[in-house]
Amino acid sequence: MTHAPQGAIDCDIHPALPSVKLLLPHLDEYWREHILRRGLERDSFETLTSPTLAPLNARPDWTPAADQVETLRAHVLDRAKPEFAICNVIHGAQMMMSEDLSAALCRAINNWLAKEWLDRDPRLRASIVVPIHSPDLAAEEIDRMAEDKRFVQVLLLSMAELPLGRRQNWPIYRAAERHGLPIGIHAGSSFRHPLSAVGWGSTYLEDYISYSQGMAGALDSLVVEGVFHRFPNLKAVLIESGVAWHPAAMWRLDKTWRGVRAETPWLTRMPSSIVRDHVRMTAQPFDAPPDQKSLDRLLDQLGGDDILLYASDYPHWHHDDHDALPDGLPADLVRKICFDNPLATYPRLAVPATA
Repeated sequence: MTHAPQGAIDCDIHPALPSVKLLLPHLDEYWREHILRRGLERDSFETLTSPTLAPLNARPDWTPAADQVETLRAHVLDRAKPEFAICNVIHGAQMMMSEDLSAALCRAINNWLAKEWLDRDPRLRASIVVPIHSPDLAAEEIDRMAEDKRFVQVLLLSMAELPLGRRQNWPIYRAAERHGLPIGIHAGSSFRHPLSAVGWGSTYLEDYISYSQGMAGALDSLVVEGVFHRFPNLKAVLIESGVAWHPAAMWRLDKTWRGVRAETPWLTRMPSSIVRDHVRMTAQPFDAPPDQKSLDRLLDQLGGDDILLYASDYPHWHHDDHDALPDGLPADLVRKICFDNPLATYPRLAVPATA
């Protein structure tokens, strides 16, 4: 793997929220009392189904400490010296059955991010966490947080209660487009349905391998349901999705669309062409083939040099220290992945944080 150049824009780091108790100062009086009365502050609402300290989840030498911002500075900000790093909080708040509680916790997480993270280092940016199962409340939260220019995208999970492209979810995309915010679709599930198409597995390994299928399904839904037709200025970023599955998935989507395109009259061109215009992917984890020839073929099949974005995925197991790019990439492509593509994808990175 290749060392990312100094100043590379890191499009995926993960602040941990070890306890709901940390959110109490960022909740209004009603929800603070509600959570204390139910004892919810004692839980973490961790979304992982394997042990937190397992090698799959975090490098043991880079496990977040009590003061996470200082740890992040030591491990990433002052070491790799990224120009910006985008914080993506993956938390059970997005998965609650209670839409009101979900919305309250998402609001608190966004307030916590702004106060405890973004205020403490000018290089940090963040994604807006929203209650995905209540699109109207999610749109309200986007409108609320969009005033803070340090929030640069809206964060969703790839597998929710409904496929992401369904019209019930369109208020989210309408609000995101209105504020010029991409939607970041992170690998993960709200566990409303099995991750596998054949039912519930009995191991984390089965779940984990199913994430790429879920990401492909989310992308299919966004394209085929006409989200990018209805919201032509919207961008989507597939985060922590892997890369190698993408060319074959696009080939199959194009091939099948030719035979049944009468049912989707809003798709007036090849689905893969729509994806090239609207969709970007983080390059970590980069499931690169083992030889240069195969890597070159994969890069060609991705359909352009503007699709990949640099990401460290700190502190997850995919994080390869700062050697997060595959060997053999041309220097001009490395620059696009690390600088040009993130700036083009996230317009707010060019806006002063105080604007």
